[in-house]
Amino acid sequence: MAVTVRECLELQLLELEMLLSMFPKKGEINLDEDAVPGVQRYLRNADGALPSQLGYSVAVDVGEAKEKVELQVLLPHMYPHVAPQLFARSNALHRQQQLQLNTGLASHIASLDSGELCICEAVQWVKDNSLPYLENSKISSESASKEVVVKETLHRMWIYSHHIYRQELRKKIFDCAKKLNLTGFCLTGKPGVMCVEGLRENCEEFWRAIRYPNWKHISCKHVESIETEGSVDNLRLFRAFEDLQFQAHGDYGLRNDYHMDLGQFLEFLKQHQSGHIFQILFGAEGKLSDK
Repeated sequence: MAVTVRECLELQLLELEMLLSMFPKKGEINLDEDAVPGVQRYLRNADGALPSQLGYSVAVDVGEAKEKVELQVLLPHMYPHVAPQLFARSNALHRQQQLQLNTGLASHIASLDSGELCICEAVQWVKDNSLPYLENSKISSESASKEVVVKETLHRMWIYSHHIYRQELRKKIFDCAKKLNLTGFCLTGKPGVMCVEGLRENCEEFWRAIRYPNWKHISCKHVESIETEGSVDNLRLFRAFEDLQFQAHGDYGLRNDYHMDLGQFLEFLKQHQSGHIFQILFGAEGKLSDK
C-alpha cells in the first residue's frame, strides 16, 4: 500500500516529540512557533493546502568542552520515505572542516535503511564524529593567528517586483545567481520577490545584471551588510538559490495574473530568521491565517 503524506507527517511529529524529550532545555531545539501547529492543522483537515515543510535545529554538545554543533533539519513532506535535508554547522569550524563533516554525515545517512526515521541517528552521529573536525579547526586557527586577518562582508539584498512571470527572465535570474555564487530565493508570481546573499561585489553585479536593460516596477527594498573575519558562508541564511512555488490565488488566464499566498511566504521567511522583512517588503506586519 502506498504511503500517504498524512502518515509521513504523523511520523515526523512523533520523531520531533522524541527529540524534544531528549533535548528538553531551552535553546537545545529551535523551531518556528507555527511549524507544528501548521502540520497539525493539515492532519485535522487533509483537504487543505499542504503545510510548510517541518524545519528545526538541534544544538548538540560535543566533547568534554561541550562545543556546540548545530544540526539544521528540513523535512520533505514524504520523509522518512524521502531523504531529509541535513546541515551541520558550528562557529568553531572553518569552511573546509564543515564541508568534510557534512560529507561524512550525508554518507552515513545514505547508508541507513530507506523509509526509516533517521534524525535521532543523525544527531548521535554528529555528537560522536564532530570532535576531530573541531580539533583540526582549532589547530588551523592557532596556526593562522599570526597571519594578517582578512575581513569579508556578507551582503544580503531584498528585491521586490510587481510581478515575475516570464521564463526567460527567471532563467536569467537563476543563471546569474549561480554564476556569482549567490544563495537566496526567487518567488515567482505576483508580487515577485528575490533575496540574494553573498560577497558584496557579487550581489551588486547581480543587481546590475537583472535590471538591464530596463526592468520596470522593481526596487531593492532593503540591504543587510555583515562584516566577518571568517567565511561569509557561515553567515548565509540560505543553502542554495531556491525556486519558491507557493499555492496561488486568482485567475490562471492568458495574463497569468495570480497572487501568491503571502501567508506561506511569511512562514518561509520565519523559518529563515527573516520574518521582519515581511513588513519591509509589503508595508504591513504579516499575520498567519489559521488554515
